[in-house]
Amino acid sequence: MGEQGKLKWEMENVNIFTLGILMLSRRDFGAIRMSKRNFSMNQYWLEKIKNWEPKLSFKGSTLTDWDDWTQLAYPKLMELLGDFPDKVPLDPEVAYSVEDGDIIRERVVFNSEECMSVPCYVLRPKSMKTDRSNPAIVCSHGHNPFGKDPVAGVRSTPEHERNIRELNHNYAEQMAKAGFLTIVPGVRIYGEKSDGPDPFPGRDACNVNFIKGTILGINTLTLSIWDSKCCIDYLQERPEVDPSRIGMMGLSGGGTLTAFTAALDNRIKAADIMGYVNSWAAFGIERANFCGSQIVPDIYRYFDTDEIAGLIAPRPLLLEMGIFDECFYIQDLLKGYQGVRQIYEAAGAADALWSDIFPGPHAFGGNKAFDFFKKYL
Repeated sequence: MGEQGKLKWEMENVNIFTLGILMLSRRDFGAIRMSKRNFSMNQYWLEKIKNWEPKLSFKGSTLTDWDDWTQLAYPKLMELLGDFPDKVPLDPEVAYSVEDGDIIRERVVFNSEECMSVPCYVLRPKSMKTDRSNPAIVCSHGHNPFGKDPVAGVRSTPEHERNIRELNHNYAEQMAKAGFLTIVPGVRIYGEKSDGPDPFPGRDACNVNFIKGTILGINTLTLSIWDSKCCIDYLQERPEVDPSRIGMMGLSGGGTLTAFTAALDNRIKAADIMGYVNSWAAFGIERANFCGSQIVPDIYRYFDTDEIAGLIAPRPLLLEMGIFDECFYIQDLLKGYQGVRQIYEAAGAADALWSDIFPGPHAFGGNKAFDFFKKYL
């Protein structure tokens, strides 16, 4: 091959080699570019919460920090909740009152707004005097198929008995036997207020009702908080109850209601939140372990659950955490507790924050609640 032919051959092969490199580069660059594309909404939300910090996350450590924060946090929470219903006369009715061992069980119904009534169980010791000197506790139930029944100790079916046994669920009954008057309101969407066992086949009634309310500008959680506040109104009218000695407690969704209601209503003098205070990032975004009855729009934009519970400060608060909780994991609950503790310490109320970490599931621990309420109510 002559020099001219050799040069031509080299040039042709260089061009082929170069073209191959260019093609390979384009392919690789395309692969790199495509590797950053995403079609998963779940992954989208996970990316969104990386380094997420609510706008009103508490970062202070002094009494002044706490006071400044509450001046911003309380009105913002009220704004997020939206309008509460207009107040109406309760017009309470006692449907029955029967003795059950050492306690008296009553069915009470009252109105909370123009088009909604609240069915309740009221439990009290038989020996309780009607001298307006006794403590009372609002006992909220959570997301369960039986509504208020297990919390009040209703054992009408084997399934009810199993639910009570597995979750130590009858805390209103236990508190009544310990000397408190307790009220267990039926929360909207559950149990007696559920519109049947499966009103929207294949769909979560909590989420359907949340969507219905949202298009009307009404938050279902706000309605449930309102019903809880009406329970306090009713208790303050009871002849047995000292209006200044009212507490609140609840498990899971009942813990949600307890956290929000106690944060907003100073008439609640002590609160016990069971299995709830942990980050929205963990149970809300990563595991989607919540329903529409437990949220309001924009809530995590401004608050995590520890800030909501922290608004109860400086009033006494007990947080119960089961180390085998499969609903809200213990590592997340402990982080939530630390967040609440930071707020209570800044408020100068560290001694008023109690914790009950127990070897059990998503349940009422019941190891400290009795002493807690006896001390503070």
